[in-house]
Amino acid sequence: MKKLLALAAAGLVAVAVAVGVAGATATGDDTLVTSGSPPTPFSQNKQNEPAVAVNPIDPSIAAAGSNDEIDLEACNNRTDKTCPFTGGVGVSGIYFSDNGGSLWNQPTYSGWTARDCVGAVGTQPANPVDNCDPHTGPIGTLPRYLESGLVADGDPALGFGPQRGANGKFDWANGWRLYYANLSSNFSAERSEQSFKGFEAIAVSRLDSQDYAQAKAGNNAAWKAPVIVSKQNAALFADHEMVAVDDATSSPFFGNVYVCDAAFRSQEIGGFPEPIVVNSSSDGGDSWRSRQVSPSVDNNTIGGRQDCAVNTDSKGTLYVFWDGVDSKTKTDAIFMIRSFDGGKTFARPAQVVTHITTTGLRDPESGDLTFDGAAGARDGSFPTVDIANGAPSGASATNEIVLAWSNGPTPSDTSPGPNEQVRVLWSLNGGGTWTSGGIASPPADRPDFPAIAISPNGQDAYVTYMNFLQPWQSTTAAPRSFEGVVRHADVSATGAIGAWSDLHRAAETGDARASSANALTDEFLGDYDYAFATNGGVVAVWNDARDAADCPAIDAYRQMLVEGTATSDSADPNRPAPGNDCPATFGNTDIRGGSYADPTP
Repeated sequence: MKKLLALAAAGLVAVAVAVGVAGATATGDDTLVTSGSPPTPFSQNKQNEPAVAVNPIDPSIAAAGSNDEIDLEACNNRTDKTCPFTGGVGVSGIYFSDNGGSLWNQPTYSGWTARDCVGAVGTQPANPVDNCDPHTGPIGTLPRYLESGLVADGDPALGFGPQRGANGKFDWANGWRLYYANLSSNFSAERSEQSFKGFEAIAVSRLDSQDYAQAKAGNNAAWKAPVIVSKQNAALFADHEMVAVDDATSSPFFGNVYVCDAAFRSQEIGGFPEPIVVNSSSDGGDSWRSRQVSPSVDNNTIGGRQDCAVNTDSKGTLYVFWDGVDSKTKTDAIFMIRSFDGGKTFARPAQVVTHITTTGLRDPESGDLTFDGAAGARDGSFPTVDIANGAPSGASATNEIVLAWSNGPTPSDTSPGPNEQVRVLWSLNGGGTWTSGGIASPPADRPDFPAIAISPNGQDAYVTYMNFLQPWQSTTAAPRSFEGVVRHADVSATGAIGAWSDLHRAAETGDARASSANALTDEFLGDYDYAFATNGGVVAVWNDARDAADCPAIDAYRQMLVEGTATSDSADPNRPAPGNDCPATFGNTDIRGGSYADPTP
């Protein structure tokens, strides 16, 4: 059998393969990852931006995260036409699976919450039931942030690695450690009480294998207190981080953990310096060092840098990718830089891997690029990367790098054209040269936010994405249907990626118009999906709206915003109150996914 060449890695890899296949989701089926999410009210029913990681030493264990608003106050608390992010309430959801990603559980912890602050339909703010304040109570998000003076602000990224022993060395025999990186803000607005400088930092929570049962049972103390990993200053807004753990024992930097992020040096204000930064730890996440890996020239000069990805190979080489603008051609490009010493230094300059055509069209309402239409869901052609590093041992590694992105242009209802494509490149020489891996999406698909994964032994590649069934819509009048898709391709011994085919295509679609930003002015489906491959298959997660109801009153309001006949002011009489004027399940976006077995073992 193709997958059993890893027998050279003793019994460890063989067991991992068997466990990974055992939890497979049935073909054509998927599962609800955000299992604790209520169907109503908005915005407690809203999740997006999923991430997932599978434990290399035991693939039956998987962890996922998302932006989860389960603990926020509902729109009908206080003013019915506002749906705020409740101050101090975290939104970093956490979910566990013990069958490889086919079924998921969301623990309930304690922290700062407003989930009982739902208000009453049609009442005024003077009514006591409409003046509920956040307080200590049940939460479905990361614990121990309140006690640390912090707020967990989402943008999740997860990875499993080994624990360090009393001798200071990492070993899978010591147990595993889960790292959960996310954005974090200060709980207190008083500067003297703040835990860090700046507007937004990157924090990492950690969970060890010996505390896993208690974490699933909702024990706050099972998690270590969050650690700020970004090097903060008073003007810094750290954003959109990703994490990688060096999880192959063959690596000289085995056990290192890396978090990359975009360092906005003036609270995301355009025109100011915004480099990509890599934060590295060699002691299990207790302490961190930061290195700038991209230019920090202001955005107006060469454009911004964003959407980084980090990965390691079996030899310990650290790879960092990001999206930016090539200063020579003034066109969009994907960049790569490498470190050969565990993130202490980086070989410069960064390499332009490929030039790209971004997806999305300029939204007349928000000014952002949107994928599905006016007042729609924001978009971006972000790089997604994985490496066949042979984890957990490294013995079966091919170290093949696979890179994917959604390439434009985007067709519209007034200007039809070819659909977007998931383009794939691969490299077997550390990114020295790149070869086309074909188009991972069929011509009929409009793929948004693809995520790519390659099996540790380098024999299978997978992508997942959200597929839109209509072109970009110039009005909010028509449905904007989309579905989750998972695809597979065999990888040959030479590294060549074979033909792509469907592994899963959701039986049900959702309408993107039924999603919403908390401001209500446009849709919101997040910024990414995620996939994690084992030698037995793949665990994929995506944003899904099949259980969300479109709200005609919101559609009409958003169209008025497009036409300039309404404003975003909550006092505007045209602005609906979602809890009163919409179906109960408006905004009910979920994270769905599954564990899909390799179709050609």
